[in-house]
Amino acid sequence: MERWGSFVAVGDSFTEGLDDRRPDGRGYRGWADLVAGALACGEPDFRYANLAVRGRLFDNIVAEQVPLAVAMKPDLVSFAGGGNDALRRSFEPQVVADRFDRTIGKLRATGADVVLFCWVDMTGRMPGGKMLRTRVEQFNGAIAAVGAKHGAHVVSLWDDPEFANPRLWAPDRLHLSAAGHRRVAGQVLSALGVTCDPDWLAAPAPPEELSWMSRKAADARWATQHLAPWVKRRLTGRSSGDMVTAKRPELAPLTD
Repeated sequence: MERWGSFVAVGDSFTEGLDDRRPDGRGYRGWADLVAGALACGEPDFRYANLAVRGRLFDNIVAEQVPLAVAMKPDLVSFAGGGNDALRRSFEPQVVADRFDRTIGKLRATGADVVLFCWVDMTGRMPGGKMLRTRVEQFNGAIAAVGAKHGAHVVSLWDDPEFANPRLWAPDRLHLSAAGHRRVAGQVLSALGVTCDPDWLAAPAPPEELSWMSRKAADARWATQHLAPWVKRRLTGRSSGDMVTAKRPELAPLTD
């Protein structure tokens, strides 16, 4: 089995770890931290950095995080970005795909192994889901092609039907729950040929089916608590990550 002595994760809220609260309540954990913990087993000098920041657009990730990742010269890099772009009217799949190709080529040129993701299908829970699904399918095809071209590890969350289970998602229906992050971590480690805790890939039982009235009430609460603030940020040009910095900005030993 191949071993890695260092790992750098770049991206947006998916990689930062929203909405997997740490047991001590201090920030978020997420799949990347779980993967780092598994890779560090038996590697006393293992080092890890998580540069991801919620709300970041693709070009911001490339401009702000990729140069730092390259400078750190890690053995393994994960890259996940473009989801926030796809939610905007200005999204151009082919333009982003071309930039994605150049970015992954740059990361692979350092000699690092790279992990990529085909996005999960969450279009059934999002406004404008039909339009979003077309965009996701187009970009997922580009991600798979870029991964094959550059010899990256591609984790296809799109092909996992378990992500239809609401228990894998946070109340905002956009970010993963703790169970969702564990499942992603398990898939990443499996793609790398690393044994993971089997419970991470165990599917939780779906919640009980709600009545029509209960579903409508839940949808109304979600629209008020989560959709409306999200729309307001879009209209005002703000991001959920405007005042947020990377939680692990330096390549350092994994201490927790």
